[in-house]
Amino acid sequence: MSAARLAGGRLGLVLAVLALLTAAGALVWGATADRAPTDQERATAIASGLRCPVCTDLSAADSSAPLARQMRTEIRQQVAAGVSDEEIRRGFVEAYGPSVLLTPPADGLGRVAHLLPVLVLAAAAVGGAAVLVSGRRAVRGGGPGTAEPDHRSSTDRTLVDRALADLLKEEP
Repeated sequence: MSAARLAGGRLGLVLAVLALLTAAGALVWGATADRAPTDQERATAIASGLRCPVCTDLSAADSSAPLARQMRTEIRQQVAAGVSDEEIRRGFVEAYGPSVLLTPPADGLGRVAHLLPVLVLAAAAVGGAAVLVSGRRAVRGGGPGTAEPDHRSSTDRTLVDRALADLLKEEP
């Protein structure tokens, strides 16, 4: 199998895996997007997005600290009272500052944190495509009939010629 066909097969395999992952993600997202979350799911999601002020890098949902338990209770009460998720988060930001949010806001400098993974993924895709394209060009242009200069010394060529002649003599 030629290297070009092998590289093309690998690219096809990568694209097929990406298509399957995209389809699976769409199915999962579509299944959960059709129904409204319960009050308990909303409260858990909000608490998961808030940092426990007394813990190191734990969400209010994961922490067992008394303050985190109070936060969860307050979140459940506000959800039951019909307060929107954004208003609940805003109240905690007013009380504890923006560092209480585990996810940076989607505006201002926080937008960079949201866009950076997408930009890195796009750069990796472009870089991978460039490597594949350059590999295909090297395979196509690297055959014996190319006009690339021969970087072997005359001694190397002589040794190779002798070895080939010896191999040809040994064949029946």
